[in-house]
Amino acid sequence: MSEVKVVRDEQGNAIVIIPDIIFWNKQDIDWDAVKEYLKKYLGEIIENKQTKEKIEIGTKFADEYTGSKYSEHIRGARAKAKANAAQGIRELVESAANKIHSENKKSKHKKDAKGG
Repeated sequence: MSEVKVVRDEQGNAIVIIPDIIFWNKQDIDWDAVKEYLKKYLGEIIENKQTKEKIEIGTKFADEYTGSKYSEHIRGARAKAKANAAQGIRELVESAANKIHSENKKSKHKKDAKGG
């Protein structure tokens, strides 16, 4: 497996390069396999380079990533891209820019920890 890299474009924007395709099926991604893959990040604390905010990968992360309403409905190349982007979660969080925060307003989030 090759190393995930972060490069910069002409405007200085970070681009995360995912060199390997580990989830192949475009038509029907095995989201359970993606969920298992994401569990390796559980408990990691990743610092965003721009905001210096520390993000802890919690127990709900794999379920939220693979079981979101968006994930349920995407197919083809978008599903394959999202599944394979799981390899670069650390780099994506570290290099994320232009933070926008919005409150979780759905009732399922009422029991979440503050800021979680």
